[in-house]
Amino acid sequence: MTFSQQMIANIIGAPPQPAAMAIATGWSIDSRTISPGDCFFALRGPSHDGHDFIAGVFARGASLAIVEHTVDTPGLQLTVPDSTAALQQLAGKARSLWGQTVVGVTGSAGKTTTKDTIASLLSTTFRTARNLGNLNNHLGLPLSILRIPDDSQIAVLEMGMNHEGEIRGLAAIAQPQIGVVTNVGWAHAENFADGIEGIARAKSELIQALPGEGTAVLNADDLRVRAFSKLHPGKTVTFGFAEDADVHAEDVSMTSEGSRFRALGTAFETQLAGRHAVSNILAGIAVARVMGIAPEKLLDAVRSLAPGNMRGERSVRNGITVINDCYNANPEAMLSMLELLRDTPATRRIAVLGEMLELGREAGTLHRKVGRFVAEQGIHAVIGIRGAGRWMVDEAIAAGLSGGAALFFDTPEEAGKFLQTYLKPGDAVLFKGSRGVHVERALEGAFAAETANA
Repeated sequence: MTFSQQMIANIIGAPPQPAAMAIATGWSIDSRTISPGDCFFALRGPSHDGHDFIAGVFARGASLAIVEHTVDTPGLQLTVPDSTAALQQLAGKARSLWGQTVVGVTGSAGKTTTKDTIASLLSTTFRTARNLGNLNNHLGLPLSILRIPDDSQIAVLEMGMNHEGEIRGLAAIAQPQIGVVTNVGWAHAENFADGIEGIARAKSELIQALPGEGTAVLNADDLRVRAFSKLHPGKTVTFGFAEDADVHAEDVSMTSEGSRFRALGTAFETQLAGRHAVSNILAGIAVARVMGIAPEKLLDAVRSLAPGNMRGERSVRNGITVINDCYNANPEAMLSMLELLRDTPATRRIAVLGEMLELGREAGTLHRKVGRFVAEQGIHAVIGIRGAGRWMVDEAIAAGLSGGAALFFDTPEEAGKFLQTYLKPGDAVLFKGSRGVHVERALEGAFAAETANA
């Protein structure tokens, strides 16, 4: 979206600069990403202060900066008491002026993939915007709104949270007419005194924020999410594998190329593998249906969906099937990917699992649940990495896995070095863990010789 300096000043309550004729054609909170014409918000963080980089952003061509105090450098600066509040205020006004449809997406697992899937399917008919990556918090979401192209007809916006009230605040800025909830799980449990029930309340804030004429799109396979329909007086559309879901999957089969299923009488095939991937696509089909798009118009879009970086990427290296899902982890996502590994044709199936962070007092129970699931699903070996990853290994052994097939390493680098000689052609190996564990380093280490010889 494009705004003049005068309009920005009026919206955020900054003293205008009458002689200035600046136009903001882009928006940034990172001095390293400035493009000519950008408006830069000087935000204060725990380790950086955006005001320290004002001179640099103007040198790179920024048209103006929103600051909490002026900096002695050439360039147009609008002064406000709180630059973060100004970012959010400006985004809220921009969303209102734009006036088109917003789809809000949240959930404990799969929300980024679901957001991208919905946007891809809607793009078959509408000019569709989305937040890039997971810019889904109190900074990323307003920035994403400001970056919506003026001619967009619909925007799909992911909303994340780690405390109660955050989604309510994001929804107040984004004003969604359609709200999608993928699931309620244990992610960020350490921040909720009553555990998963508190997480459910926080996720439900998106549905409660919908207008009466809005539509809730809910996962029928998650009982907590299904119950959100009681919180919305308007229309609800459900999706999932449950037979009573409005958009439900039938004739589901997993192949070496991905997945096949039927929904709304139409046969779909996709490169994405696993029941969780099918569920995400069903959410997209459901939103498309709300927007009046016939399912047969979605066939090519579903077929062309591809895994995101470190989000279920599949490859074959030295005759070994590799599933790279290292981007992040929580218990529900971990179990879904272990099901995918279980169903992958292989001589041996090996799970390389980093610890799951931010689970609070439930960490022990939830890690042990994953370890038990590994043994129950017939996974041949589990490699636990760092901290609470040891509980997964111990529980897998207690549930019947051989001690020689359940090993723990303090670092991903140590695990990768072990895997160099442990992995054999014909194996299938899953790499997954919380972002802070960097399980991708175990993957890189496992195939270090291949990389060195490339």
